[in-house]
Amino acid sequence: MRPDTEPSDAGWRLLAQGAGFVVVEKSCGLLSVPGIGPEKADCLVARVATRFAGARIVHRLDRDTSGVMVLATDADTHRRLSMAFEARKVSKAYHALVAGHMAGESGLVDLPLRKQALGSAKQVVCHEQGRPSQTRWFVEARLAAVPSPVRGTAEPAQPCTLVRLEPLTGRSHQLRVHMLSLGHPILGDNLYAPAPLVDAATRLCLHASTLGFEGATYAAPHPFRD
Repeated sequence: MRPDTEPSDAGWRLLAQGAGFVVVEKSCGLLSVPGIGPEKADCLVARVATRFAGARIVHRLDRDTSGVMVLATDADTHRRLSMAFEARKVSKAYHALVAGHMAGESGLVDLPLRKQALGSAKQVVCHEQGRPSQTRWFVEARLAAVPSPVRGTAEPAQPCTLVRLEPLTGRSHQLRVHMLSLGHPILGDNLYAPAPLVDAATRLCLHASTLGFEGATYAAPHPFRD
């Protein structure tokens, strides 16, 4: 089966296959790994393993974040790629639609993050106990309204900015909290954005566009365009 003939309801599509790994594009709404309970057993790694035996997770995307991921298909490659991620020898870029029109063309968010509370999924900025977290951002377009493929039900039309985000660290929800800290939450974010901005989009408007490792870069175009 060629990469572009993956079933439309598979939740993923193959981008590339190498020695000991596969690169895929994960759909929005699919867990990367199993959650707690049998109702959350369905996930990317389980689906990929039906086609590539031994597929195992190297890194994760949030359930509602789409985009490029690499999975190892043997133990040696899993170890090597996991070490590369840990050593920050991997390049990553995301695209997001954020609320409002951002001032400036680029910048760096340098704010430490920690869990809001024990057992909570939410992260907060904390200068006393947070872990170092850095994100570079670049404005790509300022839009009068959310693009039609992801436009929600909120009225009136929500002006927004298409940004490219390059995380220099890999904290949980880092991009979501860093954009919130700038006053421009990601549209469709039901954890961090106020209700009107959740309703402005049909999904979390965050997509992993590129992933680079071991001298190669793999890409999946973002869906935030008319």
